[in-house]
Amino acid sequence: MRLLFWVAVLFGGAVGLALFTQFNQSNVVLFYPPYRVEMSLNLTLALLLLAFFIVWTVLSTFRHLSEMPKRAAAYRERSRMSKAQAAMRESIENLFAGRFARAERAAHEAQAWPEQAQTAALVGARAAHRMQESERRDAWMAQVTDPEREQARLVSMAELLVDARDAEGALATIAQLQEKGGRQIHVQRIALRAHQHLKNWSEVLRLARSLEKRNALHPVLALRLKQMAVEAMLEERRHDAEALFHFWRSLTADERHAVRIAELGARYFSSLGKQNEARRIVEEALKVNWDSRLVQRYADCAEPGKALPQIQQAEKWLVDHPTDADLYYTLGVLCLGEQLWGKAQSNFERTLKYADRDAQRRICIRAHLALARLFEETDRAEDAQRHYREGAMLAA
Repeated sequence: MRLLFWVAVLFGGAVGLALFTQFNQSNVVLFYPPYRVEMSLNLTLALLLLAFFIVWTVLSTFRHLSEMPKRAAAYRERSRMSKAQAAMRESIENLFAGRFARAERAAHEAQAWPEQAQTAALVGARAAHRMQESERRDAWMAQVTDPEREQARLVSMAELLVDARDAEGALATIAQLQEKGGRQIHVQRIALRAHQHLKNWSEVLRLARSLEKRNALHPVLALRLKQMAVEAMLEERRHDAEALFHFWRSLTADERHAVRIAELGARYFSSLGKQNEARRIVEEALKVNWDSRLVQRYADCAEPGKALPQIQQAEKWLVDHPTDADLYYTLGVLCLGEQLWGKAQSNFERTLKYADRDAQRRICIRAHLALARLFEETDRAEDAQRHYREGAMLAA
């Protein structure tokens, strides 16, 4: 539609010009003594138009000629920028592809354009780090001086340092970053790795909790890190009942109910003579996670001569777990401690009945040894010898 409009305008103008020249009888007279020039108005207008185009062409040509050096410089700059951008893309692609030497060379070429020179230095630093060239890595990082790229430099340097197992250097770099207000999740991940290398378990636990709350760690990894930290911190406090109790109360319910943590806590409390606390730990954990390790640890939570409440609790569990060999073994140990010989024998024999001899070989051996000791206590030497032999055969 627009084309038709301009075609109509063009034809209309042509018709108007033709009519103007046909019916225009005017003349133009120029006096320049002693000369007199007389022309038609149409010719005069045509000459003026021609003169305008000639002057415009001359001026445009002069302008283009005067700007040619500048245009040539701009062309060279665009060419250099295009080559530098291509080198930058090549450097990044080679870095991801594992061709680190090529990535570093391309980063050098990418610095031909000053606007991306410091970004290319960050890529070059990562490539040098992957080749274990720490001096070249630091030299690349030293080229990043722009305040707008300071955060990128610090985060990259912290990550590379912790990857090189320089945890203290990484934490020092993170401290500089945090002074400038940088508290991203990625920085916390780097700090978590650094504290893990340094075995700063309190910080590992804090950061693992924080990252798990933000869904920034896989639940399995978060659980494993928390278990490692809690186990180490329990180990540090295993000889101090007050410190152990205070730390245990600081754990979350999910952490206290984790099998490994609960089993370890119960063991340490039992070794300090805090059987009631150990018993409560195991009972609470078993409500959430029924596990053979906790069931077997329950027998260690009994005070000599005061195991009847635990025996009653174990018998309640049998309602829900009537074929659990570990539970029968634990119940047998508790009954043996209370010198309930008949109930102890019955439970140990049920242990052997329900235990899988291939998958639960250890519990079978322990049950045979427990029966052998029981029969020795009740003056049944022949039965004791038989169970010693069966236990030895299983162990072999």
